[in-house]
Amino acid sequence: TGTPGTGKSTMCQSLAAQAPTMRHVELGALVKDRQMHQGWDEEYETYILDEERILDELEEMQEPGGLIVDFHGAELFPERWFDLVLVLRAENSILYPRLQSRCYSEKKLTENMEAEIMQVVLDEARESYKEEIVIELRSDTVEDIESNVQRVLQWMQQWAADHQ
Repeated sequence: TGTPGTGKSTMCQSLAAQAPTMRHVELGALVKDRQMHQGWDEEYETYILDEERILDELEEMQEPGGLIVDFHGAELFPERWFDLVLVLRAENSILYPRLQSRCYSEKKLTENMEAEIMQVVLDEARESYKEEIVIELRSDTVEDIESNVQRVLQWMQQWAADHQ
């Protein structure tokens, strides 16, 4: 999880490519493609999520090997679904141009920058899940993302060894 623009999709795609037993689910695309929403919120410039449908769909997707759920929030999901919750963070000077490149409105851009500054997503994750499974990772550069992927792969190997 992480504020939009922190590199979630990039990291998840890389992780899924290196961990073929895991399935990458980009929730924003799933919501849009399967119309798992209740319309468009003009004020916030986003879909109004149909949370029950999303949870039902993700429940059906659960399979051995696991899911990599790619989304900008964490509080929606049951704690029992996750063994690890990664919160990607980016420096403001790096995040701002990333968000600008998405052609966000000034309001949406400001809202997302404020969310990152106030560590809203990190706090939500810490409130929603056990402290020991929530990991904050820097995601400013390609090297950061590559390092994070390697760190997660090592964690996965250790987790598998511990749970045989």
